[in-house]
Amino acid sequence: MATRNTLTSPPGAVNNSSRAESFLRLNYPNNTGIMICYKDSLIVLSGGLDSTTLLHEYKERTALAVTFDYGSNHNGREIACARRQCAALGIEHIVIPLSFMGEYFKSSLLSGADAIPDGGYDTDNMKSTVVPFRNGIMLSVACGLAESRGLKHVLIANHGGDHAIYPDCRRPFVEAMDLAMREGTYINVSILAPYTDITKADIVARGSKLGVNYADTYSCYKGSERHCGTCGTCTERKEAFAVSGVPDPTSYE
Repeated sequence: MATRNTLTSPPGAVNNSSRAESFLRLNYPNNTGIMICYKDSLIVLSGGLDSTTLLHEYKERTALAVTFDYGSNHNGREIACARRQCAALGIEHIVIPLSFMGEYFKSSLLSGADAIPDGGYDTDNMKSTVVPFRNGIMLSVACGLAESRGLKHVLIANHGGDHAIYPDCRRPFVEAMDLAMREGTYINVSILAPYTDITKADIVARGSKLGVNYADTYSCYKGSERHCGTCGTCTERKEAFAVSGVPDPTSYE
């Protein structure tokens, strides 16, 4: 079965004719040359750096932001950031509990700060932090909520740096999930995943231009008040700011 190419690039970054045609149909439906913005999307918002950037980039189209509380070490601090970011933009925000994941799934991300490895953001070091099928579960819930609200798209901020470690962040998974969501809903809810093929440094550079307050985002997998600065996600966060040339406002231990 052929799959649709659904991973829409951000405005101004469409890179093939099918994406360009889709973007034009969606944003310039009357061929007037005047862009029309609709509140047609729901965003899966963790409160971390990537999804917060996506929230700001697609704020004109985002009707609802959803954060999932699945029992991770850092969920509480991420949720607080997500709430503040949405309040600043005037976007409705809800938190949906997925406590069964923390209770039944196996991952160091669900097992306390001491279980999180220090070191680089690489496959061998970070594999223990994988929460099995996390994005699949969240996207399924988000899809049902989107259809209930009459929203056509679900935004997710997976990016190129996640591919080696997290199977449910890769392009084939997102495309398969997108097809399932389209086929399983009356309004053909689809996934928008514009960061799939770019790096975290690219995201930071994009967010800096948008004026994102990165001091009010949270990444550390250990979940302490200040970022530990040594776990894989903290290392990746530091590298993203360094490579992008954007000053890092994060408070590290």
